[in-house]
Amino acid sequence: MSIQVHQLSKRYGTQWAVNDLSFDIPTGEIVGFLGPNGAGKSTTMKILTGYIPATSGEAVVCGHNLSTDSLAVRQRVGYLPEHNPLYLDMYVMEYLRFSAGMAGVTKVKSAVEKAIELTQLTPERNKKIGQLSKGYRQRVGLAQALIHDPEVLILDEPTSGLDPNQVVEMRNVIKNLGKDKTVLLSTHIMQEVEAMCNRVILLNHGKIVADNTLEGLKQTSPTDSLETIFRNLTSHVGRI
Repeated sequence: MSIQVHQLSKRYGTQWAVNDLSFDIPTGEIVGFLGPNGAGKSTTMKILTGYIPATSGEAVVCGHNLSTDSLAVRQRVGYLPEHNPLYLDMYVMEYLRFSAGMAGVTKVKSAVEKAIELTQLTPERNKKIGQLSKGYRQRVGLAQALIHDPEVLILDEPTSGLDPNQVVEMRNVIKNLGKDKTVLLSTHIMQEVEAMCNRVILLNHGKIVADNTLEGLKQTSPTDSLETIFRNLTSHVGRI
């Protein structure tokens, strides 16, 4: 298993952002991590990447327990956060070389070239990040997440703010990466889930309300769209 989560919880004051989550993700799956805003998706992703600690429970990534060996987990995980933090005054190549050094990559030149190729950044490689479109900035963030050739990719709304053409391009990049990596991605766009994901984990109020293959989830309500199923499971039907 690439990711194993057992009774994972995170509390802020009196509020449980994540409440008793348990799921396993085998190697090679692309899993859609869904839920309304505030459901606990980003919090769970931050725990799995070692950015914040859990209040209780256990998470094991690539055989390493986050509570006792978080450095080993970080070496095996690539993370693209929802708000992609970039140094806008740096050039693309400069930033990726810097990221490779921070990740402890030994063969920096080849790692940078591979990340650029995978994310199709070649036309923009010599530009300043601040000169890039939103779509290409997202690619730079993804290239940074890939720079150390991780086994697991955790992507928090990777297509947020992209235009339709950029969405299709990013979708194709992620699908290609999913051929030999485990991918956990969050999104609010149901078409993205249908285009990329093998499986869906749906959260609401910090708890899992559905964990199924994409086809299995659709079969729970065959006449409904995936969006309607989402709304039904998260109790948003008839409300704004």
